[in-house]
Amino acid sequence: MDKSEAKNMAWWQLSLVGVGCTIGTGYFLGSTIGIQLTGPSIVFSFLLAAIGTYIVFQLLAKMTAADPQKGSFCYYASQSYGRWAGFSCGWNYWVSNILIMGSQLTALSILSQFWFPHIPLWIFAAFYAVLAIVVVLAGTKKFDQVENLLAVIKVAAIVMFIVLAIAGLIGLVDGKNYDLALPDTFDGYFTGGLKGFWSSLIYAFYAFGGIEVIGMMAMQLKKTEDATKAGMIMLLILTIIYVLSMGLAVTTVAMEVFDHKESPFVTAMERYHLGFFPHVFNGAIIVAGFSAMAAALFGVTNLLMTLAEDGDAPKLFAKTIKFKKLPLPAMSLAAAGLLASIITALLLPGRIYEYITTAAGILLLFNWLFIIISSMKILKQSLWTKLFSIVAIVLIFLAVTGTWFEHTIRPGLYVSVGIAILIGIISIIIQKKHSTQQET
Repeated sequence: MDKSEAKNMAWWQLSLVGVGCTIGTGYFLGSTIGIQLTGPSIVFSFLLAAIGTYIVFQLLAKMTAADPQKGSFCYYASQSYGRWAGFSCGWNYWVSNILIMGSQLTALSILSQFWFPHIPLWIFAAFYAVLAIVVVLAGTKKFDQVENLLAVIKVAAIVMFIVLAIAGLIGLVDGKNYDLALPDTFDGYFTGGLKGFWSSLIYAFYAFGGIEVIGMMAMQLKKTEDATKAGMIMLLILTIIYVLSMGLAVTTVAMEVFDHKESPFVTAMERYHLGFFPHVFNGAIIVAGFSAMAAALFGVTNLLMTLAEDGDAPKLFAKTIKFKKLPLPAMSLAAAGLLASIITALLLPGRIYEYITTAAGILLLFNWLFIIISSMKILKQSLWTKLFSIVAIVLIFLAVTGTWFEHTIRPGLYVSVGIAILIGIISIIIQKKHSTQQET
């Protein structure tokens, strides 16, 4: 985007882009795993995640309004705690987005098997990966407009489910009234017990992953102070449609019917015998998931260029080729990450979606933690703000540690912690090297 376009975005456009980058297969498909873990109480998980997301967003928006920077939360981390924090934040975000792309890629492949069940996951994964690379290499100038359109498609898909589910309940679909299956006991709501509820939190938080785009794209707003308004509207839209649609899904069918390979909304609509819905909705999810993956690929490519420009990545990745000024080196590394996802899907076709989604969600929350602790140094916080910050830290801690209690998602915890430790060690080495150079 050139300088003439850099300040042309209205606050409502940023809200739509935020919704577009946030709603992905993590909600459409990953939420099924949360339902299987905890049952109808997944709605409470989403409410807690919304509270945590709101607090983190408010802190990021205040820092952005006070000092808008291209590096967003990574810049604030560096300013607060030194170069090691900025390096760790940047690379942690890059890896988390690579894993998010892998998660989206795997989900798209699983959803495509709805129509072609005998085609292996890795073939679909390779197809979508190549298509995403082609889209980004095309260098779409109106990328934000495309995301606005796809955001509308995503929201429309969820609204369609909500309308049809309510119509089914009052007998407008097939002439038969259906009742909401509201539990009347604690075990009815928390089918997996408190441990299951604890473990489900990561999937609720993961569905809100994407609020960082408000900070990353605030520089493009006509008025940077509108970032707060844009984020508030985005969060309000997300919370309402998430909680309402999820509530309808878990109270219309028995918990044992949900399958991690099928969207909970498709499962919930099966009893209405609407032949068109599974196909239309599945198609809408694939379009939505692909847009989120392409946006993530676009984002990590530009992030790597920024890291290289700041000296936190090899200078090679800051280079572009003459043809359309394409950041080919940075794109190539992102493509290598996608290739790793395809190979992993080939080797571990069973539970790979749970592993990648869990790891991506945890790394994303590590970045949210950076936002919180950076704000504690940068902003003059009131007592209430400090208390809210502590609440957000506790919620993030619960979401991360909850993954330990479920063996099917525990490997994702190991992967994310291992990656974070590796990045941390490298950042400390670079910090010491940088300090030594300054002294000499």
